Amino acid sequence: GRCLTWRGEVSGGWAWSDHLSCRSLSWVERFIGRGVSYPGEAKPPSKRQKHRGRWLDRGLRLPKGWKYVGAEASHKATEDAIYKQTGHKIKMSGEASGRQTWVFDPSFSGANPPAFEPSLNCNSSDLLFRSQQLAAWKGPKPSNATPTNSSEACKKGIEFYQMLQCDDGHFAGDYGGPMFLMPGLIIVCYITGHDLGARKAAMITYLRNHQQADGGWGTHIEAASTMFGTVLSYVSLRLLGVPSSDEQCIVAREFIRAQGGALSCPSWAKFWLSLLGVHEWGGVNSVPAEMWLLPLWFPFHPGKLWCHCRMVYLPMCYLYCSRFQNPSKHTDPLLEQLRSELYVTPYDKVQWDANRHTCSPLDDYSPVTMFQKCAHNLLAFYETHLALWKLPPFSFIRKAGIKFAISYIKAEDLQTNFVDIGPVNKTLNMLSIWADSGHTKTHEFYMHASRLDDYLWVAEDGMKMQGYNGSQSWDTSFAVQAVIESGMGENFPQLCQKIYAFLERSQILSTEVSQASVPMLYEDLESRKKYFRHVSKGGWPFSTSAHGWPISDCTAEGLKGMLGLLPLKCVDKVCQGRYEEERLFDAVNVLLTYQNADGGWATYENNRGFGFYEWMNPSEVFGDIMIDYSYVECSSASMTALEKFRGKHPNHRSAEISSAISRGAAFLEGIQRADGSWYGSWGVCFTYGCFFGVEGLMCAG
Repeated sequence: GRCLTWRGEVSGGWAWSDHLSCRSLSWVERFIGRGVSYPGEAKPPSKRQKHRGRWLDRGLRLPKGWKYVGAEASHKATEDAIYKQTGHKIKMSGEASGRQTWVFDPSFSGANPPAFEPSLNCNSSDLLFRSQQLAAWKGPKPSNATPTNSSEACKKGIEFYQMLQCDDGHFAGDYGGPMFLMPGLIIVCYITGHDLGARKAAMITYLRNHQQADGGWGTHIEAASTMFGTVLSYVSLRLLGVPSSDEQCIVAREFIRAQGGALSCPSWAKFWLSLLGVHEWGGVNSVPAEMWLLPLWFPFHPGKLWCHCRMVYLPMCYLYCSRFQNPSKHTDPLLEQLRSELYVTPYDKVQWDANRHTCSPLDDYSPVTMFQKCAHNLLAFYETHLALWKLPPFSFIRKAGIKFAISYIKAEDLQTNFVDIGPVNKTLNMLSIWADSGHTKTHEFYMHASRLDDYLWVAEDGMKMQGYNGSQSWDTSFAVQAVIESGMGENFPQLCQKIYAFLERSQILSTEVSQASVPMLYEDLESRKKYFRHVSKGGWPFSTSAHGWPISDCTAEGLKGMLGLLPLKCVDKVCQGRYEEERLFDAVNVLLTYQNADGGWATYENNRGFGFYEWMNPSEVFGDIMIDYSYVECSSASMTALEKFRGKHPNHRSAEISSAISRGAAFLEGIQRADGSWYGSWGVCFTYGCFFGVEGLMCAG
């Protein structure tokens, strides 16, 4: 395994791997059996969630006028909107391909979808987007005749879905669901004074639609009410202008107070409330920036965390250690009202430190360990009781940690064209940039503002914040593989040509536009070392090239899609040999460097940490977030992509590919459950996991 064979580079006289994998202990798994990536068996019935949500149909309709705008047109629309609103000129950076946004145009008639009915299905059906695409389609339409065989059914399906394809070649759609994302955006825009304009009404519609019969909101739209979802959604409605006397606000407030008030929120909610100025930092557990100054050999280092965890707690540590305070905290009457509405105890009587660990049972999905609580209690003396961080030499160390944190935040912004890895660190980074500049709106702030719409999606239930800036590359890669495997690729030349154009533009740091952009400057070895980044060039993202973070299975599916497209005659007409083999080789290099010591593949990076990192998980609502585990889906996708590539390029790194597939198969066999199934982590659990597990083993022979 990779504990015995090292791939990497030499820089400054020492060995540097493309990852920070903790291979030094990987040999232990050979003796203890299944490693940390084994997801475990089923929870006993006593520990399973028992409460369920219930929704009411309120007859609410989205205001008309919302129009989908994508790719280059979306860049121009955003630049014009920022200039019209602020008078500040910006130039959007990165590839425009795949960008999907919504703009409000009162003159646009569009569709008039029915009122949203969450009691039947709390997921929307993308009626606005689909109706707009179908209305714009000028080509042939599917026959109304019922198919008589599978080939006719397949052909009719492709005929329909090509009508939904965007002009730049990708397939767009709703990637919403979490209820705790949009409140962060609303809070940051409220603090910084960035006007959300017409978005406000659409956001209110969404929040009203997803409120449950008990007055609360879930952590996500299918979940029963939690304090995490309820407090943040209630605060959002109030910040958007809904009065406290509103009927839905009244029942929400009753739910909150019945659960003990905002003191029983999980830690992430307390953090957001503290930023806004309706909670005190003394009631928030420490997020020390000093951790970034630890040496890399130290057993626990934040650079070894799973990247989503790392990139969220990065701006959190900056804002916490800077003790950020909303400038309007003591002058805004609305904040004064919220401080009265959210707590059952008068605000000035709250014992903040005594409630740092308080969390409602509704939210305690991943209970904080006693080890982590003890660590937080010790840090409380450092932060609050003794305030050592204010005294030398600790004050110097803290300043150094804060300085590194803001430099890392700025690097993440530039590497992702201000999209950032996800919606939480997107808004926290935006606030950090505003705070670092002395509460002023700099050019970097407006660049952040220009990317807010990347995360916002409009459907018949309202405007929501998505869990990513979309799933463009992922969805499109699977779609084209289905078309090609049906044998009908040549029958749909326009469809395949547009998909080729999209996938070609989406390959990270591989086009003339992306290679001339700022993110390319961070691809050198020294920059990747400094900011803990895996190699990116040649990979495919989950969403867009501008996002800039490659993922193992997204790279694999993108590679398989491209390998299937290139031999098509219709694609060759537009490609004409311009897609170089080196770009395929770059993708293979990314996949080979992604393989972990256990033989499996994780998501964005190698597994850098250890299982004991989960003992230090400070979040009550998210489990298994501390390290990047190997997964059946990522492993199988990478194996099948390498196998397909080897079939077309048998002489390129053949021995390495054979070894990788063989070790991947051993990993898949090792994490198969006793009942024969595989636990899927990134889709509909067992169905998803099993089809990947089977395909992975089949490709390995």
